Amino acid sequence: MKETFRSKETQDIIEKIVSINRVTKVTKGGKKMSFSALVVVGDAKGRVGMDLGKANDVAGAIKKGIAKAKNSMIPIALSGSTIAYETMGIFGAARVLLKPGSPGTGVIAAGPVRAVCECVGISDILTKCLTTNNPLNVIKATIEGLRSIRLEGRNKAFKSDKKVSEEELKD
Repeated sequence: MKETFRSKETQDIIEKIVSINRVTKVTKGGKKMSFSALVVVGDAKGRVGMDLGKANDVAGAIKKGIAKAKNSMIPIALSGSTIAYETMGIFGAARVLLKPGSPGTGVIAAGPVRAVCECVGISDILTKCLTTNNPLNVIKATIEGLRSIRLEGRNKAFKSDKKVSEEELKD
């Protein structure tokens, strides 16, 4: 995780640069260098977006990544300062375990998962990357895991897509 920015035009957007890669393309005329920047943005109120910006210079790649990530923001269901229940995010070979934390736990996560959790606004969570450490796939798996959470009821509603009445929730 490289840097954290607060957007100048809107103060409620958090921008985190997860990784910057130098890409070299070998052509007949020589080597052509470009850069790619993996960026995560969020409003710390339950919305997050991520994207990969590519350009011939680092600043251009970051600007493109931030602009594309802002356009791809999705809502995430939060339960206070954590998530409602344990879930697994899967994308490609990446698997990320996300567990709710008790108040005061903090964000127990590494690199890319931490960036996503901080941008969403989660302050108490336990996570573990189980298979790969590729930042792009780990971020996508984390967002997929957070996206799968629904706050319609307790365990009865989560196991199936049925609505649960208030009397059943009190039992």
